[in-house]
Amino acid sequence: MQTHYQNKMKNTSLILLFLLGLIIVACNKDTNPENSKPNIIFILTDDQRFDAIGYADNSIIQTPEMDKLAASGTYFSNAIVTTPICSASRASILSGVHERTHRYSFTSGPISKTLMDSSYPILLKQSGYYTGFFGKFGVDYHGKQELFDEIEDYDRNNNFNDYRGYYYKTLDGDTVHLTRYTGQKALDFIENAPAENPFCLSLSFSAPHAHDGAPEQYFWQNNQDELFEDIEIPVPNLSESLWFDKLPESVRDGYNRTRWYWRFDTPDKYQHSVKGYYRMLKGVDDEIAKIRKKLEEKGVENNTVIILMGDNGYFLGERQLAGKWLMYDNSIRIPLIVFDPRIKKHSDIDEMALNIDIPATILDYAGIQQPTIWQGKSLVSLIQGEQNSLNRDTILIEHLWKFEKIPPSEGIRTNEWKYFRYINNKNEEELYNLKLDPLETNNLAKDSADSKILKEFQLKLDELAIKFSGDLSK
Repeated sequence: MQTHYQNKMKNTSLILLFLLGLIIVACNKDTNPENSKPNIIFILTDDQRFDAIGYADNSIIQTPEMDKLAASGTYFSNAIVTTPICSASRASILSGVHERTHRYSFTSGPISKTLMDSSYPILLKQSGYYTGFFGKFGVDYHGKQELFDEIEDYDRNNNFNDYRGYYYKTLDGDTVHLTRYTGQKALDFIENAPAENPFCLSLSFSAPHAHDGAPEQYFWQNNQDELFEDIEIPVPNLSESLWFDKLPESVRDGYNRTRWYWRFDTPDKYQHSVKGYYRMLKGVDDEIAKIRKKLEEKGVENNTVIILMGDNGYFLGERQLAGKWLMYDNSIRIPLIVFDPRIKKHSDIDEMALNIDIPATILDYAGIQQPTIWQGKSLVSLIQGEQNSLNRDTILIEHLWKFEKIPPSEGIRTNEWKYFRYINNKNEEELYNLKLDPLETNNLAKDSADSKILKEFQLKLDELAIKFSGDLSK
């Protein structure tokens, strides 16, 4: 029979063994988030232009959560999409290549399976990330369900030419705005993601895209009704008719002008549309705040990288135009923020960061080598302060979709210069010194004093067009 002393010693030994086991587990577990694979949240907005964020010195718009991410993370002040249209830009983000390479747009048919087999979500999933997607996928691909562990693809409901385009999804029996719906899907994903895997959540908000078929165009949530009520939005730059008259006939007769009539052609429409656009972005900002709170509740806020960007730029009445598609900076420049909580230093970076850099950046964070066919560069070394340049002198910009109401165009851009031409009539070309003329008002293409520079850019565009003309569209 065991004595009381022996039982006591046995129990003490068991307790010590248990505590030793806990210590061993703790030592083996990587508790330093700086040394573990981070969670990644990639947030894509629809038609958010570069200055539609408070941090970009926009004193009217209200985007406090985006501003916090920019102020405490890395803000790219010169971020650009290689193609300013949702379908081709999103295809580039997934595939890591230019439109000239993936050849995908609205009427091209499904995107190449070869490209999608090396897209960022499938590579993350294969490497052990738990992946999710909610919102506007925007690319025709029959195998999209296989790219993510969880996916729900939806966008504005074009069956309705009224508020129901944005109000048709339900939560707990109540019909809610698509922005609120997407936000809740994000909260549920974060709550239920398996703890043993890092996760990558891709969110694609439909806002602030106009609902094209409705006279009102912009639909926001009720709690944004009072925003900007007592504010007069200033008229846009270059809003006089003379700037419209300078445009090629194909642009003057195209969709950029048609949609200006829908949204901006009267003072009342202009005030309604810009305020609506801003209100819808405030709705997205509110959801980002909820997402960050959920990360804190789950205890993963210190190891979750947040990337925020727009899918293309946007005209808000400049040159008496609406929409995107063209090569002007209004159309190609976007906000881009990368918030890595493990980096305590804020940076403003003016390097030309591109949409095709995003998948490379995501894979770099996950410790995955990017495919050799990708054409972008990871931004992580810039964000971490390991280098101060991408060594990128000249970029290719293009909109190649063959559509009667949107003239295709192509161009190149440096930090100082921009040159572009219209593909259907290459004699219609424009050259701007962006340092001296940031609003792109003085077209130097016809100026004999700049003929040498013009020729250099013509040849450089030809060179890049050949370089990126791959055969990966099959």
